[in-house]
Amino acid sequence: MRRMAWLVVFLLVPVFAVAEMPPDENIKAVAESWLAKKPAKGFGVTMSMSEAAVVQTRYTALISKDLGDVVGYKAGLTNPAVQKRFGYDKPIRGTLFAKMILPGPARVPAAFGSRPVYEADMVAVVGDAAKAMTATSPLEALMALKEIRPFIELADMAFDPQIKMDGPSLMAANVGARLGVLGDPVFLPGTLESVEKLAAVKIEVIDQTGTVVGGGKGADLLNNPLNVVLWIAESLKAEGKTLKNGDLLSLGSFAALLPTKRGSAITVRYTGLAPVPVEVTVTFE
Repeated sequence: MRRMAWLVVFLLVPVFAVAEMPPDENIKAVAESWLAKKPAKGFGVTMSMSEAAVVQTRYTALISKDLGDVVGYKAGLTNPAVQKRFGYDKPIRGTLFAKMILPGPARVPAAFGSRPVYEADMVAVVGDAAKAMTATSPLEALMALKEIRPFIELADMAFDPQIKMDGPSLMAANVGARLGVLGDPVFLPGTLESVEKLAAVKIEVIDQTGTVVGGGKGADLLNNPLNVVLWIAESLKAEGKTLKNGDLLSLGSFAALLPTKRGSAITVRYTGLAPVPVEVTVTFE
């Protein structure tokens, strides 16, 4: 009777998936799908975030052979709305390579990836890496930057729609980095007024008809985009790495990730950073 009671208790206890590393052949298969611009079948396991970081290193080594040098980093899940979508409440970091970055305005195939989407983003360019690595406040982070640049990220969700993406799987797949369109620089003095401008800046995503299809404000990213700069520096420091002068830091999505459509032209407009609004545009062919 006692054995039966223990059996009942065992059956009532929830069974949780055990995190594990995917085999190398699974990582290779996802990388080959990315290179072929075909949806991947997933890594095949449930990973912890520390395991996903190891997988990302192996994965990027496979996909980046023809992408040029590392030119910076991408922060993902810096917006609570995007965190909710992926069920993970902390930022994650990916790597940007030279051939991922396109000057705006740009013309890009609508099918630039396996599951292409675009998002309104922002890039901070590191001016003084030593200061950036020791900054402890938004103002100090701003003083370590060379410039702010409009940015439309062209991300790739990579996996078959039947595969549920969570925080670790997104992390392992280099946070969906594929391409991005970079706008002209905006130079902000290192003042508290500039810090406040970055929190208050209004972002609009506008299609070719003039319709606003999305948007947000600077404070949507960890309360201020400069907090993302601080987070990236801290995350690198924790791994014994450092920023370099000129690094591009993609700070996250101000609006929902939207699917591409052939023939559409998307402009992201930033109001409040400069005396007149600044923009960057991509056209999908």
